[in-house]
Amino acid sequence: MPDASVAPGPPRSAVDKALDLVEAVSRAPHPVRLTDLAAEVGLHRATAYRILLDLVRRGWVLRAGDRYLPGAAVLRMSASAAGNSLTALARPVLERLSATTSMMVNLQVLEEGGGRVIDVVRPERLAMISHLRGELLPVRRFAGPQALVAALEPEARKRWLGRLPGDDPDLTDLTRELAEVARTGVAVEHGRNDKLVASVSRAVVPAPGAPVCALTVVGPESEFDGPKLAAVERELTAAADELVAALTVDGAEAGR
Repeated sequence: MPDASVAPGPPRSAVDKALDLVEAVSRAPHPVRLTDLAAEVGLHRATAYRILLDLVRRGWVLRAGDRYLPGAAVLRMSASAAGNSLTALARPVLERLSATTSMMVNLQVLEEGGGRVIDVVRPERLAMISHLRGELLPVRRFAGPQALVAALEPEARKRWLGRLPGDDPDLTDLTRELAEVARTGVAVEHGRNDKLVASVSRAVVPAPGAPVCALTVVGPESEFDGPKLAAVERELTAAADELVAALTVDGAEAGR
């Protein structure tokens, strides 16, 4: 059965359909369901779903449970999309987490090769620590991408790791580390990238195996040991749960 048309005219190409979906997601005032997206752009649900799979894989769209919102690629190209994006939803959560921990907090999304930092809240006392906003952080050296990759389903995790550069060293140790992160739910990094800086990260996962983003707390290595680390992990877990609610419950209420 052919796709429905938004208006009479020549058949749309695959590029047209993909761009229609990206634009619809970007202008939506809240995370939007597949059924609503398909109806808005005049596509059958199955067709829209297949295209969205590729858009999610390429970073143009993010999936949060059964809803979609602008991805990191859109945010890098258009600041206007940020008003209805993950960064807008997450910003209050980042600010509260930074205030309760007195640490820097960043928001990352998963891309091929690592985690992209798309927003940061950094207290004045930590101005000496680079915020890394906009940078792609490798999974071997940073907690954020480790938390994101570990939150994937095992087969998806294996496929993601398989796309790392061909000259990458043996993945045995990394695979073991990711399995431990998947078990505990948190990734902790002590001085692997900077000897004076440590971080702890948790993926935000509205549906099993589908991490939308990761929240990462960053600060002086000396402040990430024993009871201090346990306290940060508790605050981080609460913040991740809060963001899951913002991506799901709030989006559902806004769509009523």
